[in-house]
This record gives sequence, C-alpha cells and structure tokens, in this order.
Amino acid sequence: MGRKSAKGKEKKLKRKEENAKLAISQAVVDAANKLDDPMESLAPFKKFDRNGLNLTIACVKVGELDKDTLDWAFNLTKGNMQDLYEASSWGWKDRDKKEELTDDRAWYLVARELDGLPVAFVHMRFDMDFDDEVLYCYEIQLNKEVRRKGLGKFLMQIMSLIAHKTQMKKVMCTVFKNNTAANEFFKKVLKYEIDETDQGAVYPLEDFDYEILSKTIALPKKTTSCCAKKSTTTTNCTVNGAASQA
Repeated sequence: MGRKSAKGKEKKLKRKEENAKLAISQAVVDAANKLDDPMESLAPFKKFDRNGLNLTIACVKVGELDKDTLDWAFNLTKGNMQDLYEASSWGWKDRDKKEELTDDRAWYLVARELDGLPVAFVHMRFDMDFDDEVLYCYEIQLNKEVRRKGLGKFLMQIMSLIAHKTQMKKVMCTVFKNNTAANEFFKKVLKYEIDETDQGAVYPLEDFDYEILSKTIALPKKTTSCCAKKSTTTTNCTVNGAASQA
C-alpha cells in the first residue's frame, strides 16, 4: 500500500505541475491578445519600400478593420483558394470562411498602398496548440500585382518577430498538400518543417489533405515575459495567391 500511495502522490504532483505550466502558457497567450499593437517596437517594419512597391503595414485586431477591408480579404481568399478547398475533403463554404476571418481572436497584418487601398494581408492568432503557446498563421494572401516582390516573405518575417517579442514558442500554419506554391514558400523559402502534431506524422498509415508546418522561435533563457490553433484539423494557412510569388 505504501508504494501505491507514493505513486499516487507522484501522479498528482506531476498533474499539478503540468496544470501550472499550462496556466503560465495560457497567461502568455492572453497577455499577447491584450496588446494594442504587437508591432509597436517594430517601427522599421511598418513600411515596405522596395521592388517598385511603397506600402505601409499595420497589425490590428479584426474589430478595428472596416467592412470594405474585410470584404476585400474574403474575396481575395476565395478567388485564390476556393478551387484548392473544393479539391480537398474539406470543401468550400462562404459562411465558414467568413466566420473564420471575422473571429474575435483574429489579428491582421495589412499592407496598404499610400492611398489606403489594401494589397496583402495575414490573418493570425495567438493561441495554444496542445501545450505550446504559438502564433498561428491562418491566411497569407496577396493581390496579383504585388506578388514576386518579397512582400510575402517580409510579412512572415514580421510574424516571427512578433512571436519572439510576445514569447510564443512557434509560428505555425497548415497547408494543403496539393498547394505547390504554399509548400515551396514555407518549406524551401522560409525553412518551415513538418510539426510534431501533424496528423500524417502521428497516423502515417492514413492519408490527409494537409500538413501542419512550424518554425521554432529562439526565445531568450527564462526572463519575465514581455507580455504576461485553430484546430489542427481545420486551420489552413492558404497561400495560393501569395506563396510562390512572395
């Protein structure tokens, strides 16, 4: 009985430690979501002036976006991605995508021309992915005229910097296997790797339409945090209109 009691205490202690760790991680995510501007200390990255483009870039919560910008983001995503969705087991539904894009947890990086017209965006969220605090890329979409000019790569660089400053452990995304542009962009250009949570890695005998990719953020050794996934089977960082042209 003594051994059984000792094992029980060990399990209880381990569970308590795990819960405490999760609480700390969730606090980091919550603090990031309370920020007014995650790019506040990234002033040099609020402009993109190269390769014939002269753009401003802002990071805002979805509630700060006007209806015209949200409608543009949806239409751009639909035009770039509907065929890929319909070729998968997921299918495409306007309502589902609109709800995803306007979820209260959504943050946006929006690149605009000097007259205010939007030309590219990233939809991202600070979230918990299993036990890890992450910055999850839901969408990166670019208008046709601003592709192949380095803008997509620049926006993802901003994401990594924001993740670092907010103490996120990884930047993650989900890509369709048949989205050649996305795979080229994330794996070869940005050096993302298949995440340990990828369903194909967990269940190698099953066939999935997508892969979960991630890039680990090099965080400093334990210091006080500067600010404190979507489901891995439903989130898709869709880049047909951006990746290969970034």
